[in-house]
Amino acid sequence: MNDIKIKSSAMLITLRWIARVWSIGSIGIILLFFIGEGFAPAKVTPKEWVGFIFFPIGVAAGMLVAWWKEAWGGGITTMSLLAFYGVYGYLISGSFPKGWAFVIFSAPGLLFLAYWLLSRLVRQRTAT
Repeated sequence: MNDIKIKSSAMLITLRWIARVWSIGSIGIILLFFIGEGFAPAKVTPKEWVGFIFFPIGVAAGMLVAWWKEAWGGGITTMSLLAFYGVYGYLISGSFPKGWAFVIFSAPGLLFLAYWLLSRLVRQRTAT
């Protein structure tokens, strides 16, 4: 019983830290894009602001929240990505954004959600 608890605990800690390190990397690379491209808010159209609110602002905000509240932060990140694809991509632009980069940058949100769910399951199992 203790071996299972120790292994589960080590797996959860590893998952949490993978999500955290990946979130730092994602936010850092996104910031580098803005610095390198010379972000000019005056040149952003209203349509683009809608997309910008969801990705990268909503995604990054969710990852930051997830450092303290995994479920909330992971949910914010995931919902922001889905809203980016649905609202900005499909409803405003008429087609879904192409490429895998948006999902890769947002993947830590899913890992935070996985950590939260697995940690609850482990706690329930060890409590009985």
